[in-house]
Amino acid sequence: MTRATVAAFVVATTATLAAQAPPASPADRWTQFRGTAPLAGTSDAKLGPTLKVLWTYEAGDAIESSAAIVDGVVYVGSQTGELHAVNLADGKPKWKYKASADGIGESSPAVAAGLVYVGDLSGVVHAVNAATGQAAWTYKTNSEIKSSPVVAGDRVLIGSYDQNLYALGAKDGKLLWKSPTEGYVHATPAIVDGIAYIAGCDEILRGVRITDGAEVLKIAFGAYTGASPAMIDGRAYFGTYENEVIAVDLKAKKIAWTYKHPQRNFPFYSSPALAGDRIIVGGRDKMVHALDRKTGKSLWTFVTGARVDSSPVVAAGRAYIGSNDGKLYVLDLASGKPVFEFEAGGPLSASPSLAAGRVVIGSQDGKLFCLG
Repeated sequence: MTRATVAAFVVATTATLAAQAPPASPADRWTQFRGTAPLAGTSDAKLGPTLKVLWTYEAGDAIESSAAIVDGVVYVGSQTGELHAVNLADGKPKWKYKASADGIGESSPAVAAGLVYVGDLSGVVHAVNAATGQAAWTYKTNSEIKSSPVVAGDRVLIGSYDQNLYALGAKDGKLLWKSPTEGYVHATPAIVDGIAYIAGCDEILRGVRITDGAEVLKIAFGAYTGASPAMIDGRAYFGTYENEVIAVDLKAKKIAWTYKHPQRNFPFYSSPALAGDRIIVGGRDKMVHALDRKTGKSLWTFVTGARVDSSPVVAAGRAYIGSNDGKLYVLDLASGKPVFEFEAGGPLSASPSLAAGRVVIGSQDGKLFCLG
């Protein structure tokens, strides 16, 4: 092999690896649920092997919302119906915004251009000034919102239990379009190349063009799901209530593979994280699963003490994930062996958020923890 051939091979190999690398959230911020618009669940943040609690914040009621972290401020919703802004450095409150008496459930804040967006259980989408905590605008849907907002340019996309995916003007909250489905829109839309992908309660994976709301893809996968799809290389990955994790080939419009544990048949509610050649996902079988991204073959499992609805985040060769057993686990990505465990005391169904060398996660007993 000539030197030129070797050089060409190296360039081609590097390009292939780069194309396959999942997009990661920047090390200093975590702007939305799953970190990035394709919902990859990966971060460039660097954390030490051993963590300690830096601060604890009392939110007053259960936290199922996963935090956003931007410019040194943590934003998270709680069942009190409040959106909380807390300093990342010391956990001191910056402001609280009252959204709804019905509470903020699993809808996780998204932050862009000085505004914080979140949905509440009364069906209202809120845009709040990130600096002051004052309302910028609200938009009322016709049912509760558990989907998390995703900002795409000048618009905010979010699902509602009224069976629609909405696109609202990011600055003014005006309705740009709504795309109907045949079931609750529980999941968060993943956005890739101008298309929003939503897997839902109607057992259909849909692709909706974000410019005009036109449906451009419709693939039946035959199972109810509450998970949000993670997107990479023309595939969507998510778990279902039929106790399976599936990979959907968007170009071929068919299921590429299906994974089901051979003995333990429980739903997958957790949204997966992409990690190079594998995906990581929690199951209601009390386990964290690592699967080969191309084939769906099981690589390892890790057993916790209760169901795992929390969605994992992958950073620097480790997976961070909560469990309803009240523990935050840090697992070695290669082997699945635990590197670190933190006992929070209350169930952790919210997902961890990583930024600036810290991990932030809320518990169902109303505590927000920051470790680093």
